[in-house]
Amino acid sequence: MRVFQIEGDWGFDNLTLTERDEPSCGPGQVIVEMRMASLNSRDLIVPERGYGRATGELPLIPVSDGVGEVVEVGPGVTRVAVGDRVCPTYFQNWTAGAPSPERFASALGGPLDGVMADRICLSAEGVVKVPDYLTDAEAATLPCAALTAWSAVITHGQTRAGDKLLVQGTGSVALFALAFAKMQGAHVTVISSSDDKLAKVTEIGADATINYRSEEDWARASRPITADRSGYDNIIELGGAKTLPLSLRAVRPGGTLSMIGVLSGLNIEASLGPIVARQVRLQGVTVGHRDGFEAMLRAMAQHELRPVLGETFKFDQLKEALTHLRAGGHFGKTLIEF
Repeated sequence: MRVFQIEGDWGFDNLTLTERDEPSCGPGQVIVEMRMASLNSRDLIVPERGYGRATGELPLIPVSDGVGEVVEVGPGVTRVAVGDRVCPTYFQNWTAGAPSPERFASALGGPLDGVMADRICLSAEGVVKVPDYLTDAEAATLPCAALTAWSAVITHGQTRAGDKLLVQGTGSVALFALAFAKMQGAHVTVISSSDDKLAKVTEIGADATINYRSEEDWARASRPITADRSGYDNIIELGGAKTLPLSLRAVRPGGTLSMIGVLSGLNIEASLGPIVARQVRLQGVTVGHRDGFEAMLRAMAQHELRPVLGETFKFDQLKEALTHLRAGGHFGKTLIEF
């Protein structure tokens, strides 16, 4: 069967289209025939061994997110049946409860082999059934980006009607965060450097927008929006080093900074005073567990919420798809069609 794998050495140039033997199915396992995959920012980091030893060992099949059909089940499997359409969970060993090193070490696409193969063998505990209303392309976007946004907005953020949230950027996590916050009845501000993208997010529900190129001090620019509560209840923090100091000024007393991305750098220079004096909660978010995934799918089905889709590439165009993702400027999830 076809696989894409990083082989020989780390690096983008060592992503290779090759063949592996068909997987076999043991007790408690399922074979999934993949239909679609979608890309996340981490898929640009993994080929360069950007997570160090936690990236895994070579050869490694990349990409965590996708959807497929169960074509074989092993002895003892009852959660799913042949013919079910399923998504693999991002963390294969995290079904519920608190995170742990062992659970964090079970991510698909590094350190575990990912979904860029015609057929993959997984634990039956590591897949979830997909609602019928979603297309394959839509379902493929959900395991990482959507669940990360759900964890930030719902699981940890506990967003309620009338809350005010700020979402940084218009990437895939940001768009899902906007959708889930609006589903809860929240007021959402989106910041971006692109007026075109801000126009698009307004069309899909954003209540307010700020262009941080023209308004570099977007914390000050946001004050009229949050004058009734002295800041945002939750800021979906995707920028990292350069945005966190501004987020600390824009969050309300007792509010939450949901730390997800580090696009502008890992090392911060910010005063810790506001965190203490204003009782700000700094909440790290790393995807989530299977129970959260299934709760998210139930909510999506109730509202028939649909992901925002971008460009679609063929299986053998993985490198082109990653180049497209790296270039930026896209809007919606980048997809791989099997």
